[in-house]
Amino acid sequence: MKLYAIGDLHLSYEYNRKALEELTPHPDDGLILCGDIGESAEHLELAFEAAKRNFRDVWWCPGNHELYTIGSSRPDLRGEAKYRHCLDVARKHGVHTPEDDFVLWEGDGGPVIVAPTFTLYDYSFRPDTVSREDALRWAEELDTVATDEFLLHPDPHASRDEWCGELVRKFERKMEDARKKTPGVPLVIANHWPLREDLVFIPRVPRFSLWCGTKLTQDWHTRFGAKVVVSGHLHVPRTDWKAGVRFEEVSLGYPRQWQDVRTVGKDINSLLREILPGPPAPAGGEAEMKWRRWG
Repeated sequence: MKLYAIGDLHLSYEYNRKALEELTPHPDDGLILCGDIGESAEHLELAFEAAKRNFRDVWWCPGNHELYTIGSSRPDLRGEAKYRHCLDVARKHGVHTPEDDFVLWEGDGGPVIVAPTFTLYDYSFRPDTVSREDALRWAEELDTVATDEFLLHPDPHASRDEWCGELVRKFERKMEDARKKTPGVPLVIANHWPLREDLVFIPRVPRFSLWCGTKLTQDWHTRFGAKVVVSGHLHVPRTDWKAGVRFEEVSLGYPRQWQDVRTVGKDINSLLREILPGPPAPAGGEAEMKWRRWG
């Protein structure tokens, strides 16, 4: 029994939808879907149906794209209402969500608690010399503005920052409770956004970091005893080690970002990341970052 992960399927693209159909069966294994499946309930249905058809257990945590309010798909749902709608779709398919009880995984590399979370971001991934009030202007200086500013609404919260803070506190309590109930059992924390600012390396759009996480989660990997932390969002697959904890960025990405993988005979199955059992920890618990463009 192995545990795999992939994120950022972006099923609004036909190329990615066809790739999803190529998933091969893993009847004894688990899969984490790490956000940005798409923008509509139809995209979620496609992903959850394929995942549950091929994997024994499936977990999902939302990304920013699932939270978008778009005219072609339930324009009446904003913010938390859109999130709740996504939860309903996941539960219909028997997919574990951040709002469900965390699950004990006892497969290879276990036991661990699989902890899908949902944090959003609070624009704090920025230089200390840039204030929150000036953050958007700072990004705009390099022509960087996330689509979230127009399509991801914080309702009923006053701002995305406020919603983020509430989510962080909520999942901190949930992970603390899980640690108390199962002392000594490590966590696999899954969150669409990276938990640490030093894991954000996007040189083509460096100021997009504003929409990439929150400094409030900087120590979650040690504070909550994580064995592995899984994230997406950046479309830059990589493996890092911090204090003996493995960090896996598991994005698939937009077609233009991964379709050349096919030129070397690989497909979506090659890009599933093995989370557990995974590789052994390096000596000293630290290692150089490893790019995984080719899986």
